[in-house]
Amino acid sequence: MLSNLSPGLLIISGILALALLAIVVLFFYLRREHRRLLREAEEIRSRVRDEVESMRRNADLEAKEELFRLREEFEQETKEERQKTEKIRGELQRRERELDKQATFLHERLKTLEGERDEGTKLRQRLQEEESKLATLLQEHNEKLAQISGLTIEDALAKLQINMEDQARQAMGRRLLALREEYERQAKKESQRITTMALQRYAGDHSANLTVSIVELPDDEMKGRIIGRDGRNIRSFEQITGVDLIIDDTPEAVILSCFNPWRREIARLSLEELIRDGRIHPTRIEEIVSRIGEELESRALEIGEEVLFDLDIRDLHPDLATLIGKLQYRNSYGQNTLQHSQEVALLCGFMAEELGLDAEIARRAGLLHDIGKAIDQEVEGTHAALGAQIATQYGESPVVINAIAGHHEEVEATHLMTWLTSAADAISGARPGARKETLDHYVGRIVKLEDIASAFPGVMNAYAIQAGREVRVLVNSQLINDEQAALLSFEIARKIESDLVYPGEVRVVVIRETRATDTAS
Repeated sequence: MLSNLSPGLLIISGILALALLAIVVLFFYLRREHRRLLREAEEIRSRVRDEVESMRRNADLEAKEELFRLREEFEQETKEERQKTEKIRGELQRRERELDKQATFLHERLKTLEGERDEGTKLRQRLQEEESKLATLLQEHNEKLAQISGLTIEDALAKLQINMEDQARQAMGRRLLALREEYERQAKKESQRITTMALQRYAGDHSANLTVSIVELPDDEMKGRIIGRDGRNIRSFEQITGVDLIIDDTPEAVILSCFNPWRREIARLSLEELIRDGRIHPTRIEEIVSRIGEELESRALEIGEEVLFDLDIRDLHPDLATLIGKLQYRNSYGQNTLQHSQEVALLCGFMAEELGLDAEIARRAGLLHDIGKAIDQEVEGTHAALGAQIATQYGESPVVINAIAGHHEEVEATHLMTWLTSAADAISGARPGARKETLDHYVGRIVKLEDIASAFPGVMNAYAIQAGREVRVLVNSQLINDEQAALLSFEIARKIESDLVYPGEVRVVVIRETRATDTAS
């Protein structure tokens, strides 16, 4: 029968058979896999159920433990609060008992005071009666004394007042003399120790700056080029720099004259640059002077920073450092102001260390005390006041500002650092060779010292010695006693402080001589 089928049908029949077989095999395979997945799902469900049960049991245990812990904490806190409450209740009861005792005591005290008040009223009345009787007796006694002495009560009181004033002045003079001697001994000993220590720790040179600078020329023909046609070059140079250019018969040299060392230094460097360059005309002069001024500003900043580094002063504004550098080109009484400021800074630091003060603040105040001299020739005002304004502008501390403003006692000193700065300034200015004074100024100060001392009553002669650092006053021994001599020296010293400006200090010595003579026969 199969042989009667065509080949195509046979193939189709084979394919269908194979497909049916594959379906049957796939069915059994899928059923087996389904059963396996069901078993695995059941196992997973069982494990999850066990884990959930375990977690539930653990959570129950943790909840019970937490509940037990919270219950214990609550009971402990309740117990503590109960104890505190009992303690407060006991304290309140104790205070209540004390207040009851105090109220009882005050009530009894009030009764006692009322009784004492009644006694006081009676006693006051008796005192008033006694005072009235005493006043009457005193008046009668005074009238009898006036009749006996022949003086009225007013005259007697006036004489008594004069005698009391004389005695008080003598007692004050003796006391002042004793206190002054003791104070001077202690202060002199301590000040000498601190000053000597400071001077021993510092040793500096002094150099004097003049008001003129000399510029050498390669030859005398250069003088004509500097003058220029019809003098236009020299006029332009003097107008731009503010310096007098003196061309005289000095061979191969010209002189620059100016009281402002900063301008004179700019003019000197500019003129030297013009001489080297060889091109001298108004435009070139203005260009060179402007450039040299900027370079000198930079150099001033470098000098200021070097000084700050040497003195270990930090956090200073760059503009202040530039002004410090400019002090290199300023002098006072022939003393270089920058060297003087450095010396004052070091002395202030040394003395501050001895006194237990801030040495860095002391050096800062000493270095900046004359900072106003960097601009005082250009702005109205004293260098101390200008310096204080500059320090305030750049955020310096009140201690430093007061030291700057008060180192010449123009304002009241509010800190010990101001007195240290003033003392160091006087030491630096008064050191031998540190400063130069003109003869007229020196003689004028000497005469003024003698005139101030001679103006006091009882003074016979006054002599200024030791270059004006001591005044010896000879007094009339008939008019001035020892106590009055001590008071006189004090008054002369205060008068000198108020009327005279001087470097360092002036010692006033009052001399009283008593001579007694007799003849033996």
